[in-house]
Amino acid sequence: MRYCINCCIHLLPNDLHRQCFRCRGPNHNNQKCPVCKGESKIPLYADSKQMKLLAVLEVRTDHSESWNGFFCLRKGKLCSLIFGLIIMTLVMASYILTGAKHGLLLIPSPFHYGAFTSNPSLMDNESLSDMKDHYQPSKMNISYVKDYPSIKLIIDTITSKIEFITRQRPDLEELRKQEPHMFSVIPNKFLPNSKNPCWYEEYRGNTTTDPYATNSYALYSKRFRTIFDYLRKVFWNHLYHYKDKHYRLRCLPHFYIIGQPKCGTTDLYDRLRLHPDVRFSAIKEPHWWTRKRFGIIRLRDGFHDRYPVEDYLDLFDLAAHQIQGVLQSEAAKERGKMNNIIIGEASASTMWDNNAWIFFYDNSTEGEPPFLIQDFIHAFQPNAKLIIMLRDPVERLYSDYLYFASANKSVEDFHEKVAESLQLFENCMLDYSLRACVYNNTLNNAMPVRLQVGLYVVYLLDWLTVFDKDQILVLRLEDHASNVKYTMHMVFQFLDLGPLSEKQEALITKSPASNTRRPEDRSLGPMLPTTKAILRDFYRPFNTKLAQVLFDDAFLWKRT
Repeated sequence: MRYCINCCIHLLPNDLHRQCFRCRGPNHNNQKCPVCKGESKIPLYADSKQMKLLAVLEVRTDHSESWNGFFCLRKGKLCSLIFGLIIMTLVMASYILTGAKHGLLLIPSPFHYGAFTSNPSLMDNESLSDMKDHYQPSKMNISYVKDYPSIKLIIDTITSKIEFITRQRPDLEELRKQEPHMFSVIPNKFLPNSKNPCWYEEYRGNTTTDPYATNSYALYSKRFRTIFDYLRKVFWNHLYHYKDKHYRLRCLPHFYIIGQPKCGTTDLYDRLRLHPDVRFSAIKEPHWWTRKRFGIIRLRDGFHDRYPVEDYLDLFDLAAHQIQGVLQSEAAKERGKMNNIIIGEASASTMWDNNAWIFFYDNSTEGEPPFLIQDFIHAFQPNAKLIIMLRDPVERLYSDYLYFASANKSVEDFHEKVAESLQLFENCMLDYSLRACVYNNTLNNAMPVRLQVGLYVVYLLDWLTVFDKDQILVLRLEDHASNVKYTMHMVFQFLDLGPLSEKQEALITKSPASNTRRPEDRSLGPMLPTTKAILRDFYRPFNTKLAQVLFDDAFLWKRT
């Protein structure tokens, strides 16, 4: 917008100087005009960008343009001064009207989410120290308070559609048809003198054969090549020779830490591996049951070749070598000594991630997966033990966002992603069952934040359709953070582990917490109070059901 300093403040829309009220006329001549005669015309330009505090004024000399407007001013400096004073007055008025104490301006927030529109289109743990961090309460943002009624209607719709219906468990023959190779490799019986499920498998290679040449974990990840280089060197020494044949000891895990992400599973893993009778897979989180056996390396990269079950079993060879050492010792042979070493696996996706089913199994169940991860684990290991670590799903989601979001992280951005995810979840619930939406690959990929991971009771009920309740230990991160020794004793008892010396116990229980929150994430502070209230409303019916299933009101998370 241009301003005529000599004869007008504001030009008409067509921006012609001849339209000036004091210089009107089609034949206007600057030299003859009594107002403009002998004056240098200095047009004043205002920055085209939206002004928030002060107008940015740029003065340029332009002898080719004429000037028009309302009120004639003789000096450009005077116009700039008056214009600046007007803007400053407006700013001061806005502080007075809205309350300078709260640091608010009478302007709409640039982060305001606004009206909702329909859009049906389209890893891993939390530290204990985060549970003890104390943040100062964040200031309330008026624009997000206005969001609450609209989002509450969405949550009410979702709540009205919730039904916890028991799923039908598939029979063994159906599972065999889906994974015939897996059933041909894993036997239905294990060694009787080993607490851990193990068996001997004939090895047909020779001393020059590389047993790990085709292992997908070694091929696709440079991080694990050092481990497999070591296994190659010692492989032949750990074969069992009997009647001119060679056998290798194969093992599956005795227990699984199955979830959830950002709930302290890394800390639990790091402490358990210090126990003298516990071993883990060569990789903390193989994600084989949920992703790798379907050929998923990274979800964003699509599908690759499927990892065969042999690749998964290779990850337990280090532990199998130690178990074999116990079984082949003279004491074991003479006295029938029992192997008490057990193996664990800690993929935090095992409990909840069934996203790949739609690509491999027949979709004849109205959007619900006909087979789940637990169906196959139970088929091979009906006596497996499962450990689940949970936390307040509201805080879990925020921690998940801070960990996985790559750029532009802020409490405002988190709020908007929560709002968008809730509407996408509502759209699904209007047409499908709760289970169908929870396991919906398209929906889960579309939601900006992983709301579904915090629906603990949906997953737990599905695991309880195949495993007995006494085979599952459910812990809370809040309890683990406040009393590590107590929760670790619960785990030792659940796994039936032997007693420890005071020194061993101190090493396990007094170690510093693992996987702490990054300093740059911690500096963002807590989520907005309105966002927390929204998520509390969303997760409340699921937490209520979880507390009923576990007979423990602590899982209501009322005090967090």
